[in-house]
Amino acid sequence: MANARVASVVLAAGSSTRMGRNKLLLEIGGETMVRRAVKAAISAQLSPVIVVLGHEADRVRAELDGLTCLPVVNREHLRGAGCSLRVGVKEVAEASALVLSLADMPFVTSAMLAELVERYRETGKHLVMSRYGEVEAPPHLFDRSLFGELLAGEDERCAKPIIRRHMADAVVAGWPAAALQDVDLAADYEQVRQRLAAS
Repeated sequence: MANARVASVVLAAGSSTRMGRNKLLLEIGGETMVRRAVKAAISAQLSPVIVVLGHEADRVRAELDGLTCLPVVNREHLRGAGCSLRVGVKEVAEASALVLSLADMPFVTSAMLAELVERYRETGKHLVMSRYGEVEAPPHLFDRSLFGELLAGEDERCAKPIIRRHMADAVVAGWPAAALQDVDLAADYEQVRQRLAAS
């Protein structure tokens, strides 16, 4: 388990309907949100780093220029995040495990991703899940033994049913509640910018 190769699947296919413009192209701390998320996965030494694109795929792909990652396009991304997850899982079929992360969570750091991998290698558990206070949310690590369940998941549900099924035997990594910040609305984006400016 110490030498297990752990891949990354970053979901970056959404349409940003509530934002009204592509949120992944918004600047966070001097770089676009999608580039920030992918750089975190690379810095955590996950490999390969698969970035699942969908909405405005060409524009998002351009933001990944120069990064060691593999962008793949989900042509059916409107079916839901579970559909995009399946596209990513198929690309990492040979990995020992994968870390699932979302490109719109700007306070997920490379250290958090690396901690998931460390817990996995130490314990050998098939699921290492993140918890922010009382809330479970990505990033989560899935052992390859769970890839089949991820591939069989529903389009709109992403990985939540699999997490619920295996929660009793999972390792939990606890993070500060303040790190649970996704960006769906203009007000969310402004809040993130203010937090980064004050830090």
